Amino acid sequence: MSATPSAHAPPGEDLGPIGTRLERGLVTFFLLALIALPAASALARLLNWDFSSAAVMAKHLTLWVGFLGSLLAAASGRHLALSTVGAIPEGPWRDAAHAVGHAASAAATALLVWASVLLVRSQWDSQGQVAFGLREAWSQLVMPGGFAVMAVRFAWLAGTGPRPWAGRALAVAAAAAAFGLGWLPATAPLVTALLLVTLVAFLLGAPVFVVMSSVAMALFFREGTPISAVPNAIFDVASNSSLPAIPLLTVAGYVLAEGGAARRLVRAYKGFFGWMPGGLAVMATFVCAVFTTFTGASGVTILAVGGLLYPALREDRYPEGFSLGLLTGAGSLGLLFPPSLPVILYAVVAKADIKQLFVAGFVPGLLMVLLVSAYAVAVGVRVQAPRQRFEPREAFRALWGAKWDLGLPALVVVSFVSGYATIVESAALAAAYSIVVELAVFRELKPARDLPRVLSHAATLVGSVVLLLGTALGVTSWFVDAEVPTRLVEWMTGHVHSPALFLLMLNVVLLVLGSVLEMYSAIVVLAPLVVPLGVQYGVDPIHLGVVFLANLELGFLFPPMGLNLFLSAQRFNRPLPSLYRHAFPFLLIMSAGVLAITYLPAITTGVVGLFAG
Repeated sequence: MSATPSAHAPPGEDLGPIGTRLERGLVTFFLLALIALPAASALARLLNWDFSSAAVMAKHLTLWVGFLGSLLAAASGRHLALSTVGAIPEGPWRDAAHAVGHAASAAATALLVWASVLLVRSQWDSQGQVAFGLREAWSQLVMPGGFAVMAVRFAWLAGTGPRPWAGRALAVAAAAAAFGLGWLPATAPLVTALLLVTLVAFLLGAPVFVVMSSVAMALFFREGTPISAVPNAIFDVASNSSLPAIPLLTVAGYVLAEGGAARRLVRAYKGFFGWMPGGLAVMATFVCAVFTTFTGASGVTILAVGGLLYPALREDRYPEGFSLGLLTGAGSLGLLFPPSLPVILYAVVAKADIKQLFVAGFVPGLLMVLLVSAYAVAVGVRVQAPRQRFEPREAFRALWGAKWDLGLPALVVVSFVSGYATIVESAALAAAYSIVVELAVFRELKPARDLPRVLSHAATLVGSVVLLLGTALGVTSWFVDAEVPTRLVEWMTGHVHSPALFLLMLNVVLLVLGSVLEMYSAIVVLAPLVVPLGVQYGVDPIHLGVVFLANLELGFLFPPMGLNLFLSAQRFNRPLPSLYRHAFPFLLIMSAGVLAITYLPAITTGVVGLFAG
């Protein structure tokens, strides 16, 4: 699975017609409140004050930020989706494909409006409280309202070309037809036809959350289950106590990216690695890994850092293919380091210990970085890339200049691992820290001019991810109801008797699916299927989690649809086949690292045991 390039637009890029001023103002307000409440809770602990209501409020603020961000993403076309329509030549065929994809999106979101209304009606008389006298049912109102605005926007955007009203009429007709399905019996041929229509819409660029929700609603329709199960799954995701860490760390990464953190990190790492053979390439590897750790999204790394590093690599005589392959491959390094969002999400879905996952992933993550760095050194020696003298004064001056940027992961790790703060509170402290640093220390951002724009950018990604997670959980809920995990465990244990063979099959399956599915949806959909299998084969759950995430990280490079390949092709204006060729050596190198991580469990469990002891 890939995303449309704009789904991971660099933070500094103009947002264009991203939405109304009201939506941007609201998402800025809610994000700042989301940062302030958990951060205040962590600081209040120093004074022995009880601010436990902040955690509950943070969960509901995440729901509102997610839907407001989804509205912005819908208005600007930044929902995660396949970028296939752009491959169709301009003309009536592209206009038709565009109209069909948006019409399907309008129909699905219109159904989600009705499903959300059913959910709110069923919960309206409940006495569930958020905090400060606010009721849960009031918080849920954002779902029918948000889906209604999205449905209207998708229908409006369906109009393109010389006859825009034809596309909009198609969208209205598709929504009416979708509602009409409720009067028909849920026969197997009808459900199969709905799934095929969903597949076509996916190939024509419908957002992934639309595809996931359509699949879930079709499956629930077949079983006679109310389709309100889908918005209920979205609300369940937003109710998870660790989920607010995702928008908070996304904000921290975007603020640092906009504030010039990449430039300062490049200077610092160049000062310390520039003297080595292949020093500049090694520096690029470490910068990409650290930057991906900040942002949790390799797309931001490639798009925001690639423009700085690619010219520098070419100037130092590194071959074009190697330079492109390095930045494409290194763009996914760092996803195992704290405070990586995929690690947090996997821990939430698999009910694993977040601290142990971070500890277990550190050495495997470092192994992947060192393997790529070793290849970079070999290429640097072969091409006789220039090396700079080590100047201690300049190196430490550059390191001092990047101290605030490097302090962010240290703040998260220390506050969380020490037990002082929860993961959400640590993420809130990181977001507050990044804003204060960029506004008051570096003064790269202006509070009124730049901060709302950067927060709106972050919200578009958050909105895409939150809806994607919720709708993917809807599909997972159907899997559980249909006893798919149980049947899968029975089949695997009946045909595969070796834990080593199970792990090898897992490597292959996750590699392929990791290139087809977006990482967040892959975690939500696949982790509940994989975890029971690991238990049956006696694989340590923490080790299984690291193997799972390392394979998905590798999937970013796996052709034909790995995310990094698409983003690099867009960022560097190169055809995809050439990126396949340039990234292939890095795919092999990182594959060796994944196999070592898989079959040498001491790399993960040994480190966890060392810290536990």
